[in-house]
Amino acid sequence: MDLLSIQDPSFLKKMSIEQLEELGEEIRNFLITSLSASGGHIGPNLGVVELTIALHKEFDSPKDKFLWDVGHQSYVHKLLTGRGKEFETLRQYKGLCGFPKRSESEHDVWETGHSSTSLSGAMGMAAARDIKGTKEYIIPIIGDGALTGGMALEALNHIGDEKKDMIVILNDNEMSIAPNVGAIHSMLGRLRTAGKYQWVKDELEYLFKRIPAVGGKLAATAERIKDSLKYMLVSGMFFEELGFTYLGPVDGHSYHELFENLQYAKKTKGPVLLHVITKKGKGYKPAETDTIGTWHGTGPYKINTGDFVKPKAAAPSWSGLVSGTVQELAREDDRIVAITPAMPVGSKLEGFAKEFPERMFDVGIAEQHAATMAAGMALQGMKPFLAIYSTFLQRAYDQVVHDICRQNANVFIGIDRAGLVGADGETHQGVFDIAFLRHIPNLVLMMPKDENEGRHMVNTALAYEEGPIAMRFPRGNGLGVKMDKELKTIPIGTWEVLRPGKDAVILTFGTTIEMALEAAEELQKEGLSVRVVNARFIKPIDKQMMKAILNEGLPILTIEEAVLEGGFGSTILEFAHDLGMYHTPIDRMGIPDRFIEHGSVTALLEEIGLTKAEVMNRIKLLMPPKTHKGIGS
Repeated sequence: MDLLSIQDPSFLKKMSIEQLEELGEEIRNFLITSLSASGGHIGPNLGVVELTIALHKEFDSPKDKFLWDVGHQSYVHKLLTGRGKEFETLRQYKGLCGFPKRSESEHDVWETGHSSTSLSGAMGMAAARDIKGTKEYIIPIIGDGALTGGMALEALNHIGDEKKDMIVILNDNEMSIAPNVGAIHSMLGRLRTAGKYQWVKDELEYLFKRIPAVGGKLAATAERIKDSLKYMLVSGMFFEELGFTYLGPVDGHSYHELFENLQYAKKTKGPVLLHVITKKGKGYKPAETDTIGTWHGTGPYKINTGDFVKPKAAAPSWSGLVSGTVQELAREDDRIVAITPAMPVGSKLEGFAKEFPERMFDVGIAEQHAATMAAGMALQGMKPFLAIYSTFLQRAYDQVVHDICRQNANVFIGIDRAGLVGADGETHQGVFDIAFLRHIPNLVLMMPKDENEGRHMVNTALAYEEGPIAMRFPRGNGLGVKMDKELKTIPIGTWEVLRPGKDAVILTFGTTIEMALEAAEELQKEGLSVRVVNARFIKPIDKQMMKAILNEGLPILTIEEAVLEGGFGSTILEFAHDLGMYHTPIDRMGIPDRFIEHGSVTALLEEIGLTKAEVMNRIKLLMPPKTHKGIGS
């Protein structure tokens, strides 16, 4: 059929299983072809084709509510709900979002991007449904990786206690972004091999109901026998003990099994957990055979070979450079350990894990646990490197405050993907970390101007013995600068002047330094001498240099690829205010007070006015006559 002509999923109701199988193959071919050009989360979506079709045939969206955990696997759902014509714009500027998006469709009832939120959202919707007296089904779809998140376990505990009607789909493909780890993963592995449980349990109940009621003692004995047989037949009763009716495991690529179990679930009172086994990447061999998460999310690729279409980078990736430097230093210091919340591949820690397996800890999707574990190791004399994306560090805020910084634990936090990340959009833009970290006591926060300085900062962080220290670094590759042979330490809280100037000062760091230097070069041609300072320590700032700048009475422009509210520019305003320099001209450039959607980083920077032209314009506007005197140092 013409997938681009689909308006809503109602057409599925009249289709036979044979027709559904044909539709599934068409969808797989469409995704493989479409994503080869745009890139995207191909592995997760190829794995849920039959499951998504079965859900839309069996239920009535948007009346019935589908909550896609993480949202990586929502492309098939988007196709079936009338968005096929927009797929060529997937993850592009002003195009189709790669995650569920409420403004896109009434069928997207819950927005995601971070994992482990669907069950809590579903509990809220089920509670609201029951208060209102409506009858819709609530169906969260959560992966086995997301189930390792603490929030998901908190929700399971509450749902099982409240006994709300809900059908939880556990999409078990044995992987999240990387291979899953942990005791829950092992427990699910045992369930996969235990065979179908519900039907055996029903037969036992039917058998015991036929025993004549000869008194409470026999009935109680029968119940104990039944419970004992349950534990013999199933390796772990985790979900049943939490109050769920457990169904499965079910072949997630068999319509017969899916429909049989979904219909049973619909008739069951209270919370049901349907354990569905799927194959990530099913139908495309390069993705099917992936064992490390390479095909979880990709850029463009060649369909025939599976080769990725990437320009050859002259510079190392930031993630690789940072983890490689940590690995290099770990050879000299056996106190250095690495901790990651399910991102060993994204954080490029495979080399560290191979060389130091006993010092590498992948804790699963558990950012809170990762942060507090790092604090515990630090307080016992280790030097933990906590590798975490900026957007995921948000999930561990309290642990950074309460467990790391309050105890002044010597943890090195590597904040990956800091700044705009592009195609993954608003749930993944790493723009809030400065604002939520800079006010925490004891913490040092820095960002390098290039990969050479980045290596020195890693060395600085691991040599630092006075408390927590964090380094932000962007997504992608470095600039290709010449690298020093010897690593050095950088004095904490020191800035450097990259370009002299006597008329105005730009304070910036990281990715925006190049833009500032280019703007200063252009302004020089117009007769304005602009100093550019690499404000590489965001906290503590270089107070001595900052006082000198204020003493000169120079206009100041701060630039940051991070939110303005409470960011680095706010630090400079506060510092000037505290010194009584109320009339110093200070302007700030950065991310405005709204969520930034998906698109190329270049397009997004243009949209929000973080450009060379705007830097030049802001400097010119800051150039009134000098009317105030400086302060004493």
